[in-house]
Amino acid sequence: MTNMKQDQENIETILTDVVHHAAKFFSSLEERAVTSQAYNVPASTLSEVGQGAQSTLQYFSQHYAEGLSGSAGSRYLGFVTGGATPASIVGDWLVSIYDQNLSNTQDSVAGSMELTTIDMLKDLLLLSEDYQGTFVSGATMANFVGLAQAREWVAQYYGKSTAMDGLFDIPPIKIVSGTPHSSIVKATSMLGLGRKSIHLIPCQEQREAIDITKLQQFLEDNQQEPCVVVANAGTVNTVDFDDLLAIGKLKKRYNFWLHVDAAFGGFAACSPKYYHLVEGINYADSITIDAHKWLNVPYDAAMQFTRHQSLQIAVFQNNAAYLDSSLENPNFSDLTPENSRRFRALPAWFSLQAYGKQGYQQLIEQNVLLAQQLGQKIEQSDQFTLLAPVRLNVVCFAINHEALTVEMNKQFLKTLNQQGKVFMTPTLYQGVPAMRAAFSNWRTTTEDLTIIWEALTTAIQSFFHESL
Repeated sequence: MTNMKQDQENIETILTDVVHHAAKFFSSLEERAVTSQAYNVPASTLSEVGQGAQSTLQYFSQHYAEGLSGSAGSRYLGFVTGGATPASIVGDWLVSIYDQNLSNTQDSVAGSMELTTIDMLKDLLLLSEDYQGTFVSGATMANFVGLAQAREWVAQYYGKSTAMDGLFDIPPIKIVSGTPHSSIVKATSMLGLGRKSIHLIPCQEQREAIDITKLQQFLEDNQQEPCVVVANAGTVNTVDFDDLLAIGKLKKRYNFWLHVDAAFGGFAACSPKYYHLVEGINYADSITIDAHKWLNVPYDAAMQFTRHQSLQIAVFQNNAAYLDSSLENPNFSDLTPENSRRFRALPAWFSLQAYGKQGYQQLIEQNVLLAQQLGQKIEQSDQFTLLAPVRLNVVCFAINHEALTVEMNKQFLKTLNQQGKVFMTPTLYQGVPAMRAAFSNWRTTTEDLTIIWEALTTAIQSFFHESL
């Protein structure tokens, strides 16, 4: 009997072993090192016969598991990384158990569940009912899908179709933004628009939010051709927000596609305290929201929303004789670059169903409160400098050193992160080498903030001692 058949007969025992492994991980998550800076990976070779699932799990536990980061935990403040809620983990495990291919919507209830989840997310994020949405792998792909539609929209203005004829004979398309995320830049490259298609509009003084007057002047100067405006609802360094209401009103006078990158900032809508930051988002033609950030579901999951699904289908339609699809009833493979795709809506459905609007309001407000408290500690410190107001859930700050360099900043973060108590990432803000602390995990508490501040204090003392 092959190992596969033996494993099938022992599947209940094997899954029980996995549950024990997972439970051990979760019970010790807050005690384990947040990151694994140096780990010797043992060499693995492909055996002739294989050792079966149970032995492989044991081998993984002994040789690899400790080398994985604690990014699911409460003090991983790098990037914007949400932890997975318990309910979303249930959903994610079931995704693998049921192993549905969501390329089409016809053969199971899974497609309907994804559409239901999209409706729930529109309700949570206060998006207009007339948006249609689809799950994708992450914010990069959501931005790609949004800009792909924008590209087709511009082409159709000139009586062309990039989907059919490519970019030939279409004037260069201008992408306009104040502080675009790197994934926007990447998307222009993948779409054949070119990174040079991005036109940066000056931001407001000491802000990452676009100067509306200068944006209007650009639109006035380029009235003869349509363009694409990428508005930011939550920049990565300071969580700054473009004035979406003002930009939306400009659509009445000027011909542009409005794409709103609200990867994590869109979740401000979950709280009445912070909804004003995204007011006006419903002017958008397309929107990016990232689920594995502040929705706190496992990687990978994001959503793209659009008011122009016909353009989306024009770009991504997957023509094949064996696929039952139409413009009126498109398959998911007609809406995004992926033909094969997993049932990634299920973890989000489980989490939304389990915790509802109040659960996410509490998550958002707790994270913001902790970010504000860290910001207050930094403001009161002589050793750090707060570089921008704490507008939402990210704290952008720097070492208070008159000759601070990028290399010194890297060395400090190495010292900080090697403690294993917290993890932060470097950045450059208005020319200043800096660091970011992004609070986006449902687990994070005031106790964690105490540990984070102690780690910062220890690291800065070591840094100044070594720099003397």
